[in-house]
Amino acid sequence: MKGITAYGVSLPYYRLKREIILKAMGWFNPGPAALLGGEKAVANHDEDSLTLAVAAGRNCLSGADRSGIEALILASTTLPYRERSNAGIALAALNLPSECRTAEFTGELKTGLSALAAALGETGDGSTLVCAADCRLGKAGGNSESLFGDAAAAFLVGRDHVAAAFEGSYSLSYDFADHRRMEGERFVRSWEERWIREEGYTKFVPRAIDGLLRRTGLDLKDLTKVILPPLGARDHLALAKGLGLEAGRVQDPLLGSVGFSGTAHPLLMLAAALEQAKAGDRLLVCGFGGGAQALLFRVTEAVDDLKDRTKVQTALDYKDEMDAYAKYLSFKNMLPKEAGIRGEEISPTSLSLTWREQDAVLRLVGGRCQACGTPQFPRERVCINPQCGAVDRMEPYAFSDRTGRLFNYTADHLAYSEDPPNLYGIVDFEGGGRYWFDLTDCRLESLRVGQPVRMTFRRKYRDEARSLCGYFWKATPFRS
Repeated sequence: MKGITAYGVSLPYYRLKREIILKAMGWFNPGPAALLGGEKAVANHDEDSLTLAVAAGRNCLSGADRSGIEALILASTTLPYRERSNAGIALAALNLPSECRTAEFTGELKTGLSALAAALGETGDGSTLVCAADCRLGKAGGNSESLFGDAAAAFLVGRDHVAAAFEGSYSLSYDFADHRRMEGERFVRSWEERWIREEGYTKFVPRAIDGLLRRTGLDLKDLTKVILPPLGARDHLALAKGLGLEAGRVQDPLLGSVGFSGTAHPLLMLAAALEQAKAGDRLLVCGFGGGAQALLFRVTEAVDDLKDRTKVQTALDYKDEMDAYAKYLSFKNMLPKEAGIRGEEISPTSLSLTWREQDAVLRLVGGRCQACGTPQFPRERVCINPQCGAVDRMEPYAFSDRTGRLFNYTADHLAYSEDPPNLYGIVDFEGGGRYWFDLTDCRLESLRVGQPVRMTFRRKYRDEARSLCGYFWKATPFRS
């Protein structure tokens, strides 16, 4: 029996209330923000779809044995690289072995579910980690700007301790130009909304659901919860009504709290459904985009053994309000700003040096002295313990999953920052080891000495002149 053995999610720290968008752009187009209400998740200036995918993967693998993972599949329409292994970067940041197979799914919004279906179709005995994430952009004042939100979700697929057993899938694929974006374009375009709804959404999704039920010999009444892709708030409810589904059997689309997160959204909703499911429940999840995809799961008694079934709710609760529309535009690189002399120049990245130091940069791996057991970062030849001083006795030691406490911190109002001031802190890791890191997803007034922190994989810079993104680790306060 193959199925889902663990899940994880990642929502950005910031939320933008749609009334803020309405106040800023209502003069141009008052409809979108007023129609939806609520808020949407907005990636921080140091986040992108790759860092969100890594965060969801780490959340999924928290406390899990990673030795049996044989493959990593990444799904997104907004990955930073078009011709470089995004999955390879994620593989290292997740501290998975280089022997893992990697694959990337992109090009249509249902690829999040397609990636999950591909993992479920694997014939090997090992586990596969599926991460889906998107940070899609809509033009200012348009419907997409209010609808789109940034998020990621991850599932571990295997044969042991299966919490949701896979029972079947059904897929429809068409060249249906609902949403589109060509190479080099930043903003998503769409055709007329009513045409997308009437010719695509309300036809493809029911057809995929009906095909899956016929294939599995089940009826709509046998389903405990149906997870429908949210084209829009009203469309979602109308589709459910057309299918004859009672409101209690339809999963909350999360549009009012997250927004529509593209390839990640069906997986995010599936994770939310798993948090409320009990043994024997049947969950049907459907995706839309370039056709439709439907997957069916039966919840097993192992669902009660999942270590944490509040991950979605925890991510929804831990947030801060982005109170300025201009800040949103700045974070999305839609607003040219005066960066000053310090902010204009980016030093060239040595790719050969990055390759040699990949364990430290991407995996946050330092060393631990085999003679005295002292951890240190970065890894050096000589042990820093003054009572030891052993030479060339270091073994690899990973810090990325270790918690720490702020030894001290400072705010820099002179250095350029997308979200000033720059915050830095020295982190003392539990079990030993100390290093200084940028601090993120926090405000200066919320920091204190001794505060518990965790590590998070973030984008340090984006060098468009050389087609490079630099990634490293930052520290962030614990979510509670």
